[in-house]
Amino acid sequence: MDLKNLKSVFIIAEIGQNHQGDIVTAKEMILEASRAGVDCVKFQKSCLEAKFTRNALNRPYNSPHSFGSTYGEHKRFLEFTIEQFKELKDYAESCGLVFSASAMDIVSFDELKQLDLQFIKIGSGDTNNIPYMRHIAKQNVPLIVSTGMQTEDTITKVYNILNDASANFALLHCISSYPTKVEDTKLNYISRYRKLYPNISVGYSGHEIGYESSCLAILMGAKILERHFTLDKNQKGSDHCLSLNPKELHTLVDKVRLIERNPNVIQLSSSVMSNDLLNSVTKLNLFESPMGFITKACQPNNIPRSIFPCELMCKQKLGKSLIYTRDLKKGQHIVESDIGVKVSEPNEIPAEFYDNIIGKVLMRDVFYDDPVMECDTLDNSM
Repeated sequence: MDLKNLKSVFIIAEIGQNHQGDIVTAKEMILEASRAGVDCVKFQKSCLEAKFTRNALNRPYNSPHSFGSTYGEHKRFLEFTIEQFKELKDYAESCGLVFSASAMDIVSFDELKQLDLQFIKIGSGDTNNIPYMRHIAKQNVPLIVSTGMQTEDTITKVYNILNDASANFALLHCISSYPTKVEDTKLNYISRYRKLYPNISVGYSGHEIGYESSCLAILMGAKILERHFTLDKNQKGSDHCLSLNPKELHTLVDKVRLIERNPNVIQLSSSVMSNDLLNSVTKLNLFESPMGFITKACQPNNIPRSIFPCELMCKQKLGKSLIYTRDLKKGQHIVESDIGVKVSEPNEIPAEFYDNIIGKVLMRDVFYDDPVMECDTLDNSM
């Protein structure tokens, strides 16, 4: 798949783990997504020991959405094997759909690569995982990368890693807040990314309720659209409430294709004006009461992307940070193989500071799977 030269908007139904750990339900979701007219269905693949530290897996998970008493038990219940992914891929392709998955760690990426997928998704939680991004940049696999809970400096660093490796990739504007309020969707970053990274496709991965923001994203030039999908919004699981049901997904697909049949309404300038969007929404009758909605969703800004307050909860829970890959003694110099990146408990130095810790001298003994802390090294400036 040539992600840099998409001929039409590529619509992804993000099944994620809304299948409740049941492959029969997963196939039913694939069938319903195909009936809605999407291009692709996407799941999530994790090697739990590669993604989480032991403490993170063992933390209690007391929630009405939990499938286990600890977070590790909960996640393990929802995981499919690579053999099951192969079965789902075959079924999706028999329904005329592209099949893909988010690779939540290097082990999962290397497993998914063996399935010869048309692309692999990199979720927002791994966009700052610098050693991971360097690894996948060399794999000759098309990549779609989300940018939630990341700063513009980190996004640009990742763009440069992939671009310098001549990777086939796209970036998605994303806000890591579940569900995302309209005023937090900050859709103007689609225009900003298209200006900053003009040689690649820019898309939108939405976590808001409804389809209005998704329509605006397409009007602003997004070439990829990803939305969570469910059969029933009332099911157990934190993603169901913000997901589109089959009827809503079908409606969204119809509206996206309507926009594409009227290319003159798409605002391709790097600075999209609210009046232009209002005229386009009104002309195509995309949704009701557009003026107030557009004002909230498309607040003009020339400010570099930062981590927004609404994303802090997600970053604290699922953001990845630096950890030690083995026991080390006080006085040792840290080398690359000593440092890994995982969801850690506690969550300490963010993964984007990986390069800063290499070469530092340890001030204390440290142990496998422990988080790297600022007080650990002789020069603790991160």
